[in-house]
Amino acid sequence: MADDTLLFHLSDIHFGLESNVALDWVKGEIAERRPDAVLITGDLTMRARHREFAAAREWITTLDVPVTVEVGNHDMPYFNVIERFFDPYKRFEGMEAVVERALDLPGIAVVPLKTAVRAQPRFNWSKGWVTSGALKKALAAIDALPEGKQALVTVHHPLVEVGTQGTALTKHGQKALTELAKRDVLAVLSGHVHDAFDLVQETIHGPVRMIGAGTLSKRVRSTPQSFNELRIDASGLHVEVRNMENIANDAMRILDVPEDATPPRRPGEPVAPAGRVPRTDPPVH
Repeated sequence: MADDTLLFHLSDIHFGLESNVALDWVKGEIAERRPDAVLITGDLTMRARHREFAAAREWITTLDVPVTVEVGNHDMPYFNVIERFFDPYKRFEGMEAVVERALDLPGIAVVPLKTAVRAQPRFNWSKGWVTSGALKKALAAIDALPEGKQALVTVHHPLVEVGTQGTALTKHGQKALTELAKRDVLAVLSGHVHDAFDLVQETIHGPVRMIGAGTLSKRVRSTPQSFNELRIDASGLHVEVRNMENIANDAMRILDVPEDATPPRRPGEPVAPAGRVPRTDPPVH
């Protein structure tokens, strides 16, 4: 077991429809707390546009801690079918080193398992699919770990349904979970459904813990923007869901209005609260 390892588990940032308030808050937490790694379980972008990847790259490359990123269904090119099939990761240029990156931490190994695919034989391609090749690669990585080192498996889609409003419907997810149950897997970390969860799923080979992170985008569902703070010590893995409601009210108050404050855009339009003005106008989808 790792000795007091701190990890931040983020997901579904959706650059293009990101919450700048949430991102600034999380970046400040990373700078102050200095986690051993940041694990991002997919959907960096909203529509896999070049400008969205550029914003994601700028944010990630300034974190100054080890980072691994899973590919989500929103990160596959939407409008360029040729690129989607023949070069789907092309737009990750400049941050290739963090994509599906395995991490070797004290007592813990982070092992990626890809669940987002270019195409699948059903209408909704946004759902999860574990290919035999992806599963084989992840299991081989786990089996190669030295004795006593546990694995944290990172996926985008939950491998089975977890009772949230959003669904994953991951094909071959139960098979993957059953295989993981045979191994020393501390937990499976995922995103996609935009709400946090922490549960134990039973399989014929034993239980597997499944932990999901919420969203840092404006596409919230049942809960505010959030991320998971994971602490691993001699007593096990502890999860704390950190959300925007945790921010002290003082952090959102305007204490003074400068003399050169920009007035509202139109007469009668209210002034935005502190931190609510986006860095860029949101795109039209």
